[in-house]
Amino acid sequence: MRNGICQLSTVNCQLSTVNCQLSIVIPVYCVEDTLDRCLKSIVSQSYANYEVILVDDGSPDRCPAMCDDWAGRDARIRVIHKEHGGLSDARNVGIDAAMGQWLAFIDSDDELGEGTLEQVMPMVESYDIVEFPFYRAYGSERQTLVSFEPTVYEDMETYWLKGLAYEHTYVWNKIYRKSLFDHVRFPKGKVFEDMHTLPLLLRQARHIATTDKGVYFYHWNNKGITATADGLALESLLKAHLQVGWMDDRCYMRVLNIQISVYERLRKEILLPYRPVHIGTKGLRPAEKVKAVLLRVLGVKGVCELFYRLHKTTLV
Repeated sequence: MRNGICQLSTVNCQLSTVNCQLSIVIPVYCVEDTLDRCLKSIVSQSYANYEVILVDDGSPDRCPAMCDDWAGRDARIRVIHKEHGGLSDARNVGIDAAMGQWLAFIDSDDELGEGTLEQVMPMVESYDIVEFPFYRAYGSERQTLVSFEPTVYEDMETYWLKGLAYEHTYVWNKIYRKSLFDHVRFPKGKVFEDMHTLPLLLRQARHIATTDKGVYFYHWNNKGITATADGLALESLLKAHLQVGWMDDRCYMRVLNIQISVYERLRKEILLPYRPVHIGTKGLRPAEKVKAVLLRVLGVKGVCELFYRLHKTTLV
């Protein structure tokens, strides 16, 4: 932040990024322990036709100086210093400043796998969004690799349900045609902002491709936004799912789990409409099949009340 005004670092940025193909937007806030790791994973990519936009979101630690130092060392890196406005606001500022035809978003506590851009960028000309594999909760005991069969989707509902897009609405394991954001921005002040944004992008997209090439390393942070989400944040996530409207049995059970969590924390009116779920639905885990049976007997509110009482008893 510089007197409450967004300021663009002028270090080595005027000519180096004018003709870049890809703009990589990285919000920066209180990540002095991980920022170098993140940027090293990007500047070491074999693909080089990109710019990095570091959006210093009014970070009170060493991050502003670290960003400027990186911009001084690599001409592809630009820095914007701004007042603290949150993750969505920082991403939106980065979008507005982007010069590339394509956009990527990387969180400053994560990493991009070696050679990822070289493997993925040749695909982007043919599609509006390209999604690539990622490690969920990398470096923790919950670490899981989520990969994809190479597939092209022209129907967005099929992508959402058959491609299980609702399970990985993350902004950071995808590359986007920049024009998709002509009338789309991340919602300020909301947690799970990715879930609110991806459906808006799908309304603009014509083709989406998934690939088994490349990898993104999502590091789990116990103090991060997702890990510390409260009832209101989960209620916002629930509403975002309901606004999409596309729902098969497997997706419904996922949303039911969110509704249960919201009810446990807020004890508010049930938002998820009742629908019977076929018990033998392929893809349902054993616990979900039990919930599906309970759903038929108790309804949505009954299931929520049951789990509220069970968890309350366990906690006591």
